[in-house]
Amino acid sequence: MAARKRASAKPMPPQTPETTMAQIDPPIAPPKKSLIFNSAFSFQSHFYLLYQHYNIEQDLRRSILINAALCVAGFFLTQRMIPVASRYVSKRGLFGFDINKKGTPQGNVKVPESLGIVVGIVFLVLAILFQYFNFTADSNWLVEYNAALASICFMILLGFVDDVLDVPWRVKLVLPSIAALPLLMAYAGHTTIVIPKPFVSYVGQEVLVLGWVYKLYMGLLAVFCTNSINIHAGLNGLEVGQTVVIASAIVMHNLMQIGASADLEYKQAHAFSIYLVQPLLATSLALLSYNWYPSSVFVGDTYTYFAGMTMAVVGILGHYSETLLIFFLPQVLNFLLSLPQLSGYVKCPRHRLPRFNPETGLLTGTRDGTLINFYLRIVGPKSEKSLCIHLLFVQALGCCFCFMLRYFLAGWYK
Repeated sequence: MAARKRASAKPMPPQTPETTMAQIDPPIAPPKKSLIFNSAFSFQSHFYLLYQHYNIEQDLRRSILINAALCVAGFFLTQRMIPVASRYVSKRGLFGFDINKKGTPQGNVKVPESLGIVVGIVFLVLAILFQYFNFTADSNWLVEYNAALASICFMILLGFVDDVLDVPWRVKLVLPSIAALPLLMAYAGHTTIVIPKPFVSYVGQEVLVLGWVYKLYMGLLAVFCTNSINIHAGLNGLEVGQTVVIASAIVMHNLMQIGASADLEYKQAHAFSIYLVQPLLATSLALLSYNWYPSSVFVGDTYTYFAGMTMAVVGILGHYSETLLIFFLPQVLNFLLSLPQLSGYVKCPRHRLPRFNPETGLLTGTRDGTLINFYLRIVGPKSEKSLCIHLLFVQALGCCFCFMLRYFLAGWYK
């Protein structure tokens, strides 16, 4: 979270070599490569599921690997583009000061903002290039794939508009609904839900047709996912970190469903999800290498909207929205804690961040209704880096809980 300070509109003084050199901001810190190497070990489970644990069809495995190869290229491209883009956004006044470091030398450093635009652009390039390798002109999935990209692209645009214009909260709630329209209009899948077995006797049928209500639910899911990432924020690395954790869990879930199912259409739906989540994961890791504590860049609303919409899209088209909501368990809790303030029942300040003590370097929880403050009130003051690691661990525990829940309820719930 940044207190944004835009460039002044005052007339510029005459330029001399000395003043020109003084106005050039120093380059951002290099990426934290050790963080990426440590994160790469978590992908071993993905390759284990793909090659060893499940006997996945050769065509599907080939498509997933081609997608992964493009993602590796996208990772390095994103890392190269972020320092370049940071210079341009800083020149246009899109920078901020880190509120959680106020009163320290780091709190006076200009941090380039809205660098999520780089991630979004690289993601779209990767997703479009992948069509050449996987889809034909008569592919059944091509229309929904392009509709998904249109919604994601729309959300990136609206997110960047929000970063530039600082849109009010009541408008932010509407933006994902607009961005989801291409997906909702092109959606040709089923609009039914399978009734959980314990409730079949009460409903009287195993499958319930919802029609337009199902599409309304899809739109509301998109609104929740985009805004839930956006409001569970305020620490260096938290927005991108939670996305990386959830995206990793989504990839694992899809691989497990592909390997355990014999239904070809069901497998293709989950493979479709992987084709979009892997680029999100790769580009987000590149951004995380700059956004991790101490942050060299801020991601902006552009990234949080983009990441939330991408995960909503794959959950909708992959037909596992219930599982996705459990992956978002900390975000659901944060939303419930935030509801009194977001609804206006309780006064909502501009920044609902914890209180920073420059003498100790620790953050203390306030009475504001966020998961960050709630966690600090329970465990006590913590440094920003330590708090972020704790919250990401909570996110990972939520994803593990989802996998355990699916395992124990399999065959009984549905």
